[in-house]
Amino acid sequence: MSEATSEELGYEQARDRLVEVVRELEAGGLSLEQSLALWEKGEKLAKVCERHLEGARERIEAALASVEDDSEQ
Repeated sequence: MSEATSEELGYEQARDRLVEVVRELEAGGLSLEQSLALWEKGEKLAKVCERHLEGARERIEAALASVEDDSEQ
């Protein structure tokens, strides 16, 4: 089974992988090249999380606007 790319991950999966990346970086003992590769992976995962959160925020705002429109009528 192939591993999903960062862009295909759900929020929770991306967050969990980001936590793993941070733990590895904090543990130390990596070469500069390994650390940079992990950092880049973490940046990609953080962006995936941000996109999911922004989408959720937009859905909430739309739902609230719909409720407000219904109550004004």
